[in-house]
Amino acid sequence: MKVIQVPFCFYPDPVGGTEVYVAALSGYLQQQQVSVIVAAPAAVSQSYFYHNIPVYRFAVSNKVENIREIYGEGDLQAALEFNRILEAEQPDLVHLHAFTSGVSLRLVQAAKARQIPVVFTYHTPTVTCQRGTLMHWGTQICDGKLNLHTCAQCTLQGLGLPKTAAIAIGSLPPQIGYWLSNFNLQGKAWTALRMTELMKLRHAAIDNLLSEVDRIVAVCNWVKDVLLVNHVPSEKITVIRQGLCHDLPEKIISRQQSGIQPTLKIAFLGRLDPTKGIHILIAAMLGVPDLPIKLDIYGISHAGNATYQQELQMAANDPRIDFKPAVPAEQVTATLTNYDLLAVPSQWLETGPMVVLEAFAAKVPVIGSNLGGIAELVQSEVNGILVEPASVAAWSQALQRLCQNKDLLTRLSAGIQPPQTMETVASQMLSIYDAALLSSSDRLKL
Repeated sequence: MKVIQVPFCFYPDPVGGTEVYVAALSGYLQQQQVSVIVAAPAAVSQSYFYHNIPVYRFAVSNKVENIREIYGEGDLQAALEFNRILEAEQPDLVHLHAFTSGVSLRLVQAAKARQIPVVFTYHTPTVTCQRGTLMHWGTQICDGKLNLHTCAQCTLQGLGLPKTAAIAIGSLPPQIGYWLSNFNLQGKAWTALRMTELMKLRHAAIDNLLSEVDRIVAVCNWVKDVLLVNHVPSEKITVIRQGLCHDLPEKIISRQQSGIQPTLKIAFLGRLDPTKGIHILIAAMLGVPDLPIKLDIYGISHAGNATYQQELQMAANDPRIDFKPAVPAEQVTATLTNYDLLAVPSQWLETGPMVVLEAFAAKVPVIGSNLGGIAELVQSEVNGILVEPASVAAWSQALQRLCQNKDLLTRLSAGIQPPQTMETVASQMLSIYDAALLSSSDRLKL
């Protein structure tokens, strides 16, 4: 069996959890005698090997001629380049791990035109939520139901419009956007006025994607719920949770095992982005200035969030808070063994995150937001503590409790069960591939 894996980007570019997942999945599939190729968008087309995995990078257009391509079927150049890869490699199956203008509906259609079955894994809320967080108005968990005006309004507010203006502009009929598109007007204001037209295009693309792919992998339960509420047949969906992507250190000795420590050591690992909520954690720390706590922030910086990162640095005017370089993915578990807690103060619906699994592998409890995939992985009072996401006071109280009750940390550590590995995920995924190939074969016979 030959499979092409298609993430948003790939090594050696800066990558996120999805790409770490794809690399690990590809390696374990190869061990099960599956021929794996990775194909991902890039500025220019090229090919190379990454850890014995053949990689194709297919070029996307360097200029958007029509904004409808971003919201609709996707980038034509990328699809043409991907079609050449299909022609050269003749895969048995294509597995998509993103849904963007580069990894778009056009790629699905290119595969289906060659009668190649397609599996899609829903990794982040950006698949169905244009705001990208699945938090309605940025504060309430959304059920994920695609609704033209509701989604347009929420997206506009997320882009910075006052709520009243977002509601008004997001209530415009799509026909106004179609009319404005004839004038080829550029700029944020014109895009805002076209939002209902663009959202209608996006929803049509999402509906077509979910309809045309053969199987959908949901990496957590809330993803399955979102798919079901949007009328995806349940038999098409399989929940396969993420797995530990890297080998464990030979010997893990947690701080709990080495005895009671005077200072509560907390680690944060992730993007320095408002959705990750590090500002909430810093504010909570500043609210309990006398507690013996040490917070190390292993942040991944992005140029687009420079202002937010500067604000974090200014807010963290506390000797107990230290910003450190990001940790390579393969070293995360070993790094976490030096801490009492992992903090995951996310303000959006995570599908994992994978760092929770890495903390559990290191026998380190998690203090995390009571949201999405975090709440599915963390059993409060068993292997961690769940906190109301945006409440600084609640985070301060939780930190105070954990700092003053070291026996609680020992009990939480003892409640951790080893997470599944990507080897297990690969075995489960192989079953999905077999089912998709069988169904495709049956359709061809009819």
